[in-house]
Amino acid sequence: MSRTNPNILITGTPGVGKTTHAEQLARTLGFEHVSVNQIVKDEGFHEGKDEELGSWIVDEDKLLDHLESTNISETGGRVIDFHACDLFPERWIDLVVVLRCGSSTLYDRLSARGYTGKKLDENIDAEIMQVLLDEARESYDEQIVVELMSEGPDDVEGNLERVEAWVEGWKRDRNAEGS
Repeated sequence: MSRTNPNILITGTPGVGKTTHAEQLARTLGFEHVSVNQIVKDEGFHEGKDEELGSWIVDEDKLLDHLESTNISETGGRVIDFHACDLFPERWIDLVVVLRCGSSTLYDRLSARGYTGKKLDENIDAEIMQVLLDEARESYDEQIVVELMSEGPDDVEGNLERVEAWVEGWKRDRNAEGS
């Protein structure tokens, strides 16, 4: 049985607006927002914290087993929010949105969150070097990977409209195939 709703992965460097986009998109579409960081923390799908970077060391096998148990690949209708994308099986994902922003905007956002030192530097470098965009393009068919800027509220609004239109087209295509 094919999905009636797509699964959308929103990824990017910390601070680019993944959660803002994912929450608003899920609410508008009536989809489920899947905050992977929250699941990792709540369910203990980690092997502790990297103290230097202040981030969880994710137990990917436990995380993926858990998500598979929710029938994510069969039911669809999820907006997955995570800073990495290469761990999710391609069959789960219908659209990969890689959010980007300029390094000065990102610096201000991460500094406001209290990022300093190596954690701040590594995230700024990852954005400048487009690490997550390259990861998405290497992990998924390039036709389903889209890069969107996330500098401010106008970008968020435009991005949401663009993804909503994509979802409408995805559904229309599926209905035409089933006819």
